[in-house]
Amino acid sequence: MQRLKTRAQFQAVMAAGVCARTPHFVLHRLVLETTATAAEPATASLSGPDVALTQPASQALFAVVGAPSRQAQAQPWLGPLVPKRWAKRSVTRHLLRRQIYAVAQDFAAQLPPNGAYVVRLRAAFDPKRFVSASSEPLRQAVRSELQQLFGYAVRKLGGAGPAATANLAAPGVLA
Repeated sequence: MQRLKTRAQFQAVMAAGVCARTPHFVLHRLVLETTATAAEPATASLSGPDVALTQPASQALFAVVGAPSRQAQAQPWLGPLVPKRWAKRSVTRHLLRRQIYAVAQDFAAQLPPNGAYVVRLRAAFDPKRFVSASSEPLRQAVRSELQQLFGYAVRKLGGAGPAATANLAAPGVLA
């Protein structure tokens, strides 16, 4: 799984729309064409908050220079968006990012490879229930909710194979 790194990549994925949501997280998805190459020119400027990307411009954002195009497109792209507004302590933000990458890696084989995904935290976890910023109960709650999020996305996108069925039947995952 490749990681989103630039603001323009995050903006392009978030502008594409919501794929799945849970009480605390939202999964945004951008479908990437399989014929995109690193040589495609960007045809839109990325300067404002209301950026409208054309298809070649958004494809050029996800081109891997120096890698064969089939190899680069065989993996989905992922970026976590964990704002300070919803996770005040950096320990909590880092825990959330690590959990997002770990759960996404578990579901990487089941997600369509021609996509870029952003997992965005959209609500704070209750500080009265999770007193410690990096506690085991918080880690388990985050992991189970992320499994629900990715499980729903896999079902919605039609990428569920035999391995997906096993993950969806895990405890804590809603059907």
